[in-house]
Amino acid sequence: MAAQHHPYYPTDTIVEGFAPNESPLFIILAGFGGVIALFVGSCVGLARWRNSRLGRWELGVVGWYALCGFLHCFFEGYFVFTHATLPSSQSFFAQLWKEYSLSDSRYIASDPFMLCIEGLTMITWGPLSLYGAYLTALPASKGKQGLRHVIQIVVAIGHLYGVALYYGTCHFIETQSEGRISYSRPEFMYYWVYYAGMNAPWAVVPWLLLWQSAKEIEKAFRVAARIESKKGR
Repeated sequence: MAAQHHPYYPTDTIVEGFAPNESPLFIILAGFGGVIALFVGSCVGLARWRNSRLGRWELGVVGWYALCGFLHCFFEGYFVFTHATLPSSQSFFAQLWKEYSLSDSRYIASDPFMLCIEGLTMITWGPLSLYGAYLTALPASKGKQGLRHVIQIVVAIGHLYGVALYYGTCHFIETQSEGRISYSRPEFMYYWVYYAGMNAPWAVVPWLLLWQSAKEIEKAFRVAARIESKKGR
């Protein structure tokens, strides 16, 4: 087999038809940031228009769900459907995936685990995140607060489970498996900024949402118990 000429680790990774990105890195990242800002900003603006009483926390939750929905449904969905042609493609999302794969070559190599977990994320956590944004934006008078927190708990647990698997499999292979394979290039940008940093919010924000939902459920049960107590007098 001919030697593979690509920048990914491990160096013996098979990347059929690899073609370097044609667009400058700044253009790729700035464009992606702009698309995300437009989508999230539009969702937050729509939520504020729908319910002017939303506070900063609720607007932040809407923004978080919008971010998750966009990434899961569109960006990660693109990977699931086009993974076989990513190495040679010069489409906008393909170039982004080739850049991110410098921190995790399992994507560029169409690793079965990544295809399964990203496929599951696309069809479950993506739509549920967008639904969570919708429920969060609704006025309390609509009576959907209970459903909102059910969805919030389910999505938060799903995100925590997914990021634990993502970090956990890499850590095990890097430290415990025979050969100790690293899928990330060693440069600070790729390992600490892309791999560790870009995924860290999904290991932190879901805990905050779980805490909020737990407090709201506890408060609802206290109110219900108080009402039952008054009825029994």
